[in-house]
Amino acid sequence: MNNYQLLVGLFFVALSSGRLHSYGQSAITLEKIFEIAEVGSARLRPSFAAQTEAEHAINIARASRLPDINASLSFSYIGDGFTTRRDFSDYQKASIPHLGSGLSLHVTQPVYTGGAVTNTIELAGLKSTATRYATDFQRDNIRFQLAGFYFDIYKYTNLRRVVESNMFVARKVLKEMRNRYEQGTALQNDITRYELLVSNFELQLVKINNTLDILNANLVTTAGLPEGSVIVPDSTILARSLPMEGEQWWLQEAALNSPSLSLARSGVDISRKAEDIVRSERLPKLGLQACWNVDGPILVEVPPINRNLSYWYVGVGVSYNISSLYKSNKSLAKSRAATQRATEELAITCENISLAVRADYAHYLEAYEELRTQQKNAELAGRNYRTVSTRYSADMALITDLLDAANAKLDAEEQLVNARINIIYYYYKLLFITGKI
Repeated sequence: MNNYQLLVGLFFVALSSGRLHSYGQSAITLEKIFEIAEVGSARLRPSFAAQTEAEHAINIARASRLPDINASLSFSYIGDGFTTRRDFSDYQKASIPHLGSGLSLHVTQPVYTGGAVTNTIELAGLKSTATRYATDFQRDNIRFQLAGFYFDIYKYTNLRRVVESNMFVARKVLKEMRNRYEQGTALQNDITRYELLVSNFELQLVKINNTLDILNANLVTTAGLPEGSVIVPDSTILARSLPMEGEQWWLQEAALNSPSLSLARSGVDISRKAEDIVRSERLPKLGLQACWNVDGPILVEVPPINRNLSYWYVGVGVSYNISSLYKSNKSLAKSRAATQRATEELAITCENISLAVRADYAHYLEAYEELRTQQKNAELAGRNYRTVSTRYSADMALITDLLDAANAKLDAEEQLVNARINIIYYYYKLLFITGKI
């Protein structure tokens, strides 16, 4: 992403800031948050800047193919000279023109550099590609983190509804207990224990609300949304029909699209190209040369001639660094070791990606089984609570039975909320690992 696109994106966020604040009353999809984070997230801007820097590095490397042009201009004061015999006797003063000047223009066009220039340009291109993969990896990390915040907000929002619903029922039961206590058919101890249950519900709500505030602040800051925005997750996200591709399909997608794998492969390519650059040091360099010089006065004559001497030449220059024969061996050995290390890191990355895909795919399938189990548990817990409540109202059950049934119902409903969100969470985790988020 260039600077122009970044500015346009930030301008869009600024224009839409008023609408973003309204998310407290209307739902926002996860995909929309991803779009906003693309231009609004402060954590992505260094990656975009690194891409721009890498593109400039390519242009700098390409400039090595252009000719080198050096020009110089000098003025000097020349003192008088003297002549003597070889035994320094017979001193005689020699007058010399005092104003000295020089003008030089030298042009060198590289013709053959042993592949150094070409390899340097290709190395800059590989580094630019690696920077792009690093940006993709950072983008995927931010998106997965945003997805985690988003799903946690969804989970705790539903959990709050569960607690509020159970607290409403508990208060209703507590009101009936007080009426029965006035009629002499209930004990004060029963009322106290149920008041404690309601108090625990209230404390749980406080903790849930605090957690939601923290999660909302984290999501808003990470995505670069305007301060004060309130995120309401899209309630239809769990109703989507998620694909059920097999494990091998996910492994193939990871091999093709995973930014971490692409980044590791780039590391191997960069190391190999660095080896080529070191090898090019052992080859001769060939270039075309042209030069024009103007110097004055002419001091090689006696007496000196107070005139300018101008000359030019064109030719071919060949240079060879003989010391590279015994110096480059160490550099080449280091480059080969770096390539070996990059290759080993690529193998480890492939292994880790494969293990992660297999584990999360298993958790993805397990989440469906857990949902079916928790749906059954919630149904049974609700049925049990209604039965115990009816028996308690008929003085056929103890308060402890009612409390146990209420706690079991709350726990089953909370686990059902978690089971539903786990399916979509592990799906997005698979998308993250395979580079498709």
